[in-house]
Amino acid sequence: MRHIPLAIATTAIAFCAILVARQIPSKQSESANKPTPMVLASDEGEKREFRARPGVTFTLKIGPQNGGSETMAVVTEDMAPGDKIPTHRHPHADELILIQSGTGKVLLGDKVQVAHAGAIVFIPRDTWISMENIGTDHLTHTDIWSASGHEEYMRAVSVPVGQPVVPMTEQELTEIRKKYAHYAIFQ
Repeated sequence: MRHIPLAIATTAIAFCAILVARQIPSKQSESANKPTPMVLASDEGEKREFRARPGVTFTLKIGPQNGGSETMAVVTEDMAPGDKIPTHRHPHADELILIQSGTGKVLLGDKVQVAHAGAIVFIPRDTWISMENIGTDHLTHTDIWSASGHEEYMRAVSVPVGQPVVPMTEQELTEIRKKYAHYAIFQ
């Protein structure tokens, strides 16, 4: 178990190195802020709660608005037992899910697998993905996208932690999903 954090950190560093090597052109204007090097503690970042999944919180760690990155986004999430990330795919980016604790049932393309703490799930762009917490403990994970954008959808379906959580109507959720379809397509 002591090797799990090292394996996760090594994988995240390798993934970031691949992103840098790709030399994705920046969308930032010359007047925009440059990316800020930083170390974020586990409790730091933009903490939010899903309106479509009340009680489920996540933290936006890295992206255009959090650190100034235009080429990647990083989010941490804490899923209660029984919670499920709906089936979706990202047409714009590859994704890594690094599982820190808990047990998840992962739909990856047309296969279903169980992933435990220490597992790394690689989701190539346009691959269907969903994950359900099938354990009795919280499922905590870090998600890393190879291109930013999906974090804007996540903001649109959430509120900052501490603000009232007004549940979304099906029509409202459909409209938001349509608006952000470049970043995520849901079944």
